[in-house]
Amino acid sequence: MAKLKLGMIVRLENGPEREILKVRSLGFPTCQVSCWDVKLYSDVEVAHRLKKAAEDNDVEITTLWAGLPGKYVWNFIDGPSTIGLVPLRTRRIRVKALKKASEFARMVGIESVTTHVGFIPENPKDKLYITLIPILKEIARFCAENGQSFWFETGQETPVTLLRTIEDVGADNLGVNFDPANLLMYGKANPIDALDIIGKYVRGVHAKDGEYPKNGRELGKEKPIGEGRVNFPVLINKLKALGYNGALTIEREISGPKQIEDIKRAKVFLERLC
Repeated sequence: MAKLKLGMIVRLENGPEREILKVRSLGFPTCQVSCWDVKLYSDVEVAHRLKKAAEDNDVEITTLWAGLPGKYVWNFIDGPSTIGLVPLRTRRIRVKALKKASEFARMVGIESVTTHVGFIPENPKDKLYITLIPILKEIARFCAENGQSFWFETGQETPVTLLRTIEDVGADNLGVNFDPANLLMYGKANPIDALDIIGKYVRGVHAKDGEYPKNGRELGKEKPIGEGRVNFPVLINKLKALGYNGALTIEREISGPKQIEDIKRAKVFLERLC
């Protein structure tokens, strides 16, 4: 089997040249670019700078991870009413921003857009679910017109709920950005088993580690790769067996020198497995 490419996540807000140079200096051929400053989606100059920086450094941007406007609370109490496209109150403004993200990605030449859709209801007769499906169809069509796929970041929903959602939307350009740590941290699934349900839709993978929740209010703790519950040797072999040939994108949700130290250590750890 071919070796999987490694990558890391960088933030557009920190400057495209600086962040892409970081990717190259750490020895990665790929990256995902995340952005939570939605004003940047309308900045043509920033799009051109990002495209040039990626070309000059021979770095492949595998997806634009699109943050959306409004309040996000990353827990089990306020998360369902604040995260992603599920909440009705912020849905339209976030759809508008997501379309701008797609346009930005088109200018850069990025072929996919990723985001958290949110706590998708497990009950398919829930009003939030019923009204979400047409919204996702609209987003899928918009991305398709821009030559892109739309990827669901795993986390807040169970794998079978995500599978049903993809089936109900019924678009050919849908995929999953598989974050094994999120499945643990949200208490939704063992990531190895989750691949049996949604593995055929995996188009991107976050290499991230974590633990199950310790209580019913707060997410489980993210950990450096190799220190949490994700069984990376088994996970990577299973991804390959499913025919996955995309990137493993290292994500470490801290900042500062410790983040870079953990990313470097993760790179060495994963290179032995890929």
